[in-house]
Amino acid sequence: MANAAPILIDFPTDQVCRIRINRPNKLNAVNYEVREAMILALPSILNDRSVRALVLGGVDGNLSAGGDVPSMEGLSEAEARARLQHIHKLCHMIWYADMPVLTAAEGIAAGGAVGLSLLGDYIYAGASTKILVPFLKLGLVPDWGMMRSLPLRIGLPRARRLILERATLKGPEALDIGLVDFCVADDDVMLATLERAAKLAELPREATATVKDRLREQVGFEHDLANEERDQVAGLTGAEFAEGFAAYTQKRKANFLKDA
Repeated sequence: MANAAPILIDFPTDQVCRIRINRPNKLNAVNYEVREAMILALPSILNDRSVRALVLGGVDGNLSAGGDVPSMEGLSEAEARARLQHIHKLCHMIWYADMPVLTAAEGIAAGGAVGLSLLGDYIYAGASTKILVPFLKLGLVPDWGMMRSLPLRIGLPRARRLILERATLKGPEALDIGLVDFCVADDDVMLATLERAAKLAELPREATATVKDRLREQVGFEHDLANEERDQVAGLTGAEFAEGFAAYTQKRKANFLKDA
């Protein structure tokens, strides 16, 4: 798999494009190559008038384990900032897409993969899907626009608890709090997502784009991304992430009290 394409793109129907993260040996963890491949592919997809809906997913029954943690270690401030700006370039493309964007959250959906999902419109999960928001475990704050998109979806009190308690939710629990839109049998997640995408692709394109644009007007997305870059750069270059990363690699619980 070393030379495999980082993403797979296909068209299950003439009007629906599907992009799947293709790093099965890493549980589809999102690294620079995955992000860059999506950034390069999306403009032509989003500007193709024949494409009316976009589905995001992963191969081998998992959406993604989130950000590729080893690639975050040892970054300088400039490198950390470049990483966040690269993520935000992709965030902009998904957030400002004028077509319905759906995510098939199969298997594992963690960290940045949750953030990626929340940039779209619909999220499908399976009964056994595990959704994790583990940022504080690593000594980091949520990124991918999640400090805005998560409270918008589930409300501020629930978002606060989910982040602070580093909770792991199964599909039915995520449905109960509104984090996902639909929970189906594990084997049906991708199929159900594609079926919904095909229905949404029948909507009037211009009117749908206008609805999405009007809804976005209520959200201070650019301000949030600027704050996120500031906060995450400080985190990636700070002592707390150093301890969080050490605990991650040593498979132990991080000790954020030792330097208190």
